[in-house]
Amino acid sequence: MSGGLEGVIAAETVISNLDESGTVWVRGHSINELVSNYGYEGTIALLWEDFAGTGLTRESVIAQLGADRALAFSRLEDWLPKAAHRPLIEGVRRALASLPEDSSASAITATLTVAITALLRAQNGQPPMAPNVTLTTSADLLRTIRGEPAEQRFVNALDTYLTTVIDNGLGTSTFAGRVIISTQASLASAMLGAYGAFTGPLHGGAPSLALDMLDRIGASGDIEGWLEHALAGGERLIGFGHRMFRKRDPRADILRSALQRLDPNNQRLVFAQEVERRAVGALARYKPGRRLEANIEIDAALLLDAIGITREAFTPIFAVARMPAWIAHALEQRKSGRMMRPTSHYIGRQSIDTK
Repeated sequence: MSGGLEGVIAAETVISNLDESGTVWVRGHSINELVSNYGYEGTIALLWEDFAGTGLTRESVIAQLGADRALAFSRLEDWLPKAAHRPLIEGVRRALASLPEDSSASAITATLTVAITALLRAQNGQPPMAPNVTLTTSADLLRTIRGEPAEQRFVNALDTYLTTVIDNGLGTSTFAGRVIISTQASLASAMLGAYGAFTGPLHGGAPSLALDMLDRIGASGDIEGWLEHALAGGERLIGFGHRMFRKRDPRADILRSALQRLDPNNQRLVFAQEVERRAVGALARYKPGRRLEANIEIDAALLLDAIGITREAFTPIFAVARMPAWIAHALEQRKSGRMMRPTSHYIGRQSIDTK
């Protein structure tokens, strides 16, 4: 038995894998290759091929997502009036819950992006802004959040982020989506469940917490002292260690390079690098025998912050990246026709029947 299911193989997949070097591969392509040659929509075309269509291209995915953003915008009245003044995480959940049972992969993904921008604008007392169906997801997300087109360098940075973190195997949210759809539930229901699993602080909610931690360390004025006090008290250092990435997560380097291109003089990055150096040393002292390197969370948070994404939107934007992979994994699971149903080992009390 494995309490956290470590090492348990629960599915066979052609979608993605993590090799021994820590490199993530998606449909046979490394993340570096996807960022350089495919971008977010091109990677979606790879992910969805034979699951949500055939002969898919970057251009066809851009066009379909654009059309479905317009459809999602036309349905805002179905959920936005009651969600507009709720926390963003909850508002997005309501938007996904409003989807028709027969919603397509593209319609679900587009609804997520439209919901985020509509909710952020509502928080600022602004009406929702209609999508531009010709733009990429990154360009239209930033345009509708800001109310005007974003500089291309910001669009490129967001596209790099969405592509880099699009998938990393059978994560908790991906597994949740597979379990739900294995019951022959709808794709919309499976994606609502995947999103719900993603919002926890141990999963998709981690990047904003990483930035909060950096702020607390900075406010203390003593990096070494703060780390020592936190570790002595049993506090987890956000942004260090990962169940699957035993070495430094190479995706973090991609995001760090993107941040350096976007803002070469980013002082938060300079500070974060010093925190990272000292934290790795402190972790080695407090947890000997365990190799706890920096993961992707700090660099992801710094990049999103530099793009101009508010912290409360970090997790929903992260979900925009992951949604296409959740969909691909769920549709792959549906093809298998097998319902997931593990067993448990009972360790509770047992009454004695004396009859």
